[in-house]
Amino acid sequence: MKYQKRKEAIVLLADGTTFFGKSIGIEGSSFGEICFNTGMTGYQEIFTDPSYYGQLMVAANAHIGNYGTTPIDNQSETIKISGLICKNFSFQHTRPIGTQDLLEYFKSQNVVAISDVDTRALVSYIRDNGAMNAVVTTEIDRLEELKSQLADQPSMVGLELASKVSTKEPYYYGNPDAKYKVAAVDLGVKKSILDNLALQDVYVKVFPYDAKFEELEAWNPNGYFLSNGPGDPEPLKEAQELAKEIIKRDLPLFGICLGHQVIAIANGVSTFKMFNGHRGINHPVLNIETGKGEITSQNHGFAVNKEEAENHPDIEISHVHLNDKTVAGLKMNNKKCFSVQYHPEASPGPNDSKYLFSNFVNNF
Repeated sequence: MKYQKRKEAIVLLADGTTFFGKSIGIEGSSFGEICFNTGMTGYQEIFTDPSYYGQLMVAANAHIGNYGTTPIDNQSETIKISGLICKNFSFQHTRPIGTQDLLEYFKSQNVVAISDVDTRALVSYIRDNGAMNAVVTTEIDRLEELKSQLADQPSMVGLELASKVSTKEPYYYGNPDAKYKVAAVDLGVKKSILDNLALQDVYVKVFPYDAKFEELEAWNPNGYFLSNGPGDPEPLKEAQELAKEIIKRDLPLFGICLGHQVIAIANGVSTFKMFNGHRGINHPVLNIETGKGEITSQNHGFAVNKEEAENHPDIEISHVHLNDKTVAGLKMNNKKCFSVQYHPEASPGPNDSKYLFSNFVNNF
């Protein structure tokens, strides 16, 4: 493949800026909000993370595909990014447990990917100009038509995407004979989060994004969990009402990422679209209670309003992002409810924050 003449491809941003590259061999066009991830490893976990649904991923790491793919790294059943933009794409892999090269993996799901893009320049441009919609395409003879389609793409603000990735029917995960039971709401849950719950001797029943409290309560769980996921938390009215009911009854509740934002909104604290989100595996967070720093895995484009959280009588900010001082964690006073903006199960990433799963079980 690498010795064949490769077709030209481009990344066209909503403001008209164009970056040039080469097709890896999958023809077509794909739209989404462009974003970048700074992680040096874990690309398969990133591509299959449901939180990335509807986004074009720029890989800040210069080499993608060098260790192939393997089913154990999947965070969901399919690739969730809309398309991939990278610098150097490896058409062969050398990882002993790799079962498929990345090209065949993308081909099997018909996901557009392009390489040979100046990703340093592209990431720098996004950092300076903010997240925006874009199209990645090998159909450079259709540019005027693609520009028109790009202009019609919806903004991520107000966009409800959890329903696109959530399970349609409840399912179970873990050991049926486990000591505890947790009712989890799937807003776009990663498999590694369910794995970490199971490691706490928890049997999980996973419910759709719009499940009612009565459905979860009927399973008689020890605790409740709101997962990560894509899109704006504001339209998720069912999940917000669910969180309000759980909090009102003072039942154990843990939220991650989108679930964290839903818990904030349920308490009357608003969220906002960030100029650029946090996406990587080396984000520094301060645990205010312990005074210790944590290196965290993050993937989000919305954040909780810090001033409103600070002024809320029933809420404390438990964690703060050290780069920009945004809210990275919340806990409720006199309630068994807490949440974090990052991914404590860290797939990929460090293990600094796995204690949060133990803290959740200790509330049972």
